[in-house]
Amino acid sequence: MKSRTMLLFLALCAGIIITQTGCKNQEPVEQTEFLLNTACTITVYDLKEKEAQAVIQAGFDCCRQYENLLSKTVEGSDIYRLNHAKGQPVEVSGPTLEVIKQGIRYGDLSEGMFDITIGAVSDLWDFTNVNAPVPDEKKIQAAVKTVDYKQIKIQGNQVRLEDPKAHVDLGGIAKGYIADRVTEVMELQGAERAIINLGGNIVTIGEKEEGKPWNIGVERPYSDRTEILGSVKISDAAISTSGIYERFIKQGGKLYNHVLNPKTGYSIENSLDSVTILAAKGRSMDCDALGTVCLMLGAEKGRTLLEGMEGVRAVFVDQDENLQTINGMKIEETH
Repeated sequence: MKSRTMLLFLALCAGIIITQTGCKNQEPVEQTEFLLNTACTITVYDLKEKEAQAVIQAGFDCCRQYENLLSKTVEGSDIYRLNHAKGQPVEVSGPTLEVIKQGIRYGDLSEGMFDITIGAVSDLWDFTNVNAPVPDEKKIQAAVKTVDYKQIKIQGNQVRLEDPKAHVDLGGIAKGYIADRVTEVMELQGAERAIINLGGNIVTIGEKEEGKPWNIGVERPYSDRTEILGSVKISDAAISTSGIYERFIKQGGKLYNHVLNPKTGYSIENSLDSVTILAAKGRSMDCDALGTVCLMLGAEKGRTLLEGMEGVRAVFVDQDENLQTINGMKIEETH
């Protein structure tokens, strides 16, 4: 449902600057690869180049491992096999089963708005091209009939879709789950100060410097990642933003955003432009899913949901660029 790079590292001057810590002569080691259908960047700050490269490689290898399980487009993945099983049970891996179960949980929390069986609908839309046509209404209506996460049946490690035409799409939760696993791998490899950015699902390991947190900027909607509305200071944390402006189709003067309502098959419409969720390191999956959930529910219901959750903070940005903070989220606004 979403793939985002809405968080920017806040620069003190022009450009993007992240100060190296520890050994002052040691430069950060950074690498970017295209994985999970987005640009993924891992930066290590506390290790020598050879060691850092090994840690980064372990992180990207972890990404590939889980992409080959959770992607709906990778032939042979657990989700690909499930979507092509025509209603027959499919044996899946432990991680896949965990993500599916969490997807179901978020379906319950969101009153059904977060629905991982949205795949047949999302397949109709091409949000990689702003000038792509809006899908035929009859096709959308037919696809919507296949959407209902409650049709997912689990027995042991076997998963079955009751509707043979239904498709699972883990796009609203998988990258967060993978970011958590990458974090674990990198820490086991010795990383103590690093940043993982999987298409906007950001995890910070440690601090920028001793006693000094990282400064992360929240993007101004529709600024094409060139402007920020404010920043948040974090250490050992996960942060993720969902925004309706990330990908869209423009037709007949109307914008159709990529966050699809499972009940209609069309873009959600409410007052929110973006939702940023912050939690402790290890909860990137929660940040990922909750960002989409709140964006779909709207400001009032989203706030009510989050106020009952411990350890989760958020900022909502509405269409007038007003910032609404939840659960003590501290934002340094840019004026």
